[in-house]
Amino acid sequence: MTWTIPNILSVLRVIAAPCVAIAFAAFDRPNADRVAVLIFLGAAFTDYLDGSLARWLGQESAFGKMLDPVADKAMVSIALAVIVATYDLQWPILVPAALILLREVLVSGLREFLGDVKLHVTRLAKWKTTLQMSAICLLLMHGALERPEGAPPLHPMLENLLFFGSAAVGGVGLMLLWMATWFTIVTGWDYFSKGMPYIREKEAASRTPASKPEPGSEPEV
Repeated sequence: MTWTIPNILSVLRVIAAPCVAIAFAAFDRPNADRVAVLIFLGAAFTDYLDGSLARWLGQESAFGKMLDPVADKAMVSIALAVIVATYDLQWPILVPAALILLREVLVSGLREFLGDVKLHVTRLAKWKTTLQMSAICLLLMHGALERPEGAPPLHPMLENLLFFGSAAVGGVGLMLLWMATWFTIVTGWDYFSKGMPYIREKEAASRTPASKPEPGSEPEV
């Protein structure tokens, strides 16, 4: 592996994924939410930056193509698990998160089974990833806008502004999460539709009995 700038950014994104969860172990809320959203925003920006830099610098590599989707899935999966926990397993968060995680596991398993067969990333799948990351950013930001317990009171107008701002950010984040879930299901179905012919081909090959040597063709001892 060559340590190009795009590859370094992809590795940093993998490292950043568990740091979103570690933030909640290291800090009290809402400071944990603020640290987590900064980490996630920085990692999401590198997702756009590493691909653009790889094309611009002519540094596209097999390692980068392998690691980039892995880093995205690690970021999304860990951040969704954190959000489900911070929202106390509320079903409007739990259900889409479970569907998204199920799809990612199934598609990863499909890719592994197909091996050398490449299922190209579609434009719809890229929109899916953008929606997922946008929803996660807003849902983390919802917690970051909350006031810590025991904080000195603010002007009533500012308190109301923070309250309604937090509610609006959380509402938009939840809406985007359900939109991302729809895109996730559609793209997952698309991948399996494209992969089924290869699966049937592998099944047919596995059922074909091994050819036996014709009589008289056995080698002499």
